[in-house]
Amino acid sequence: MGISTSIFLIAAGAILAYAVHVSTNGIDLHAIGVILMVVGALGALLSLAFWGSWGGFGRREVIVRRGRRVIEDDVL
Repeated sequence: MGISTSIFLIAAGAILAYAVHVSTNGIDLHAIGVILMVVGALGALLSLAFWGSWGGFGRREVIVRRGRRVIEDDVL
């Protein structure tokens, strides 16, 4: 689940929890909205955690001596 899906779940949950005022038998829309918001928040946190461990699009510096790679390091 990506950030955009997480934001969509949070928005849909907030709409169900706070903006919809309908009584139904057997379904509690307020509870479903809260569940969607929690799932969206957890998905966003996990996406950010995995994005941070991914490393991004940084450059790497490789020093080659006598045809062999000696040092490979991230350049900030």
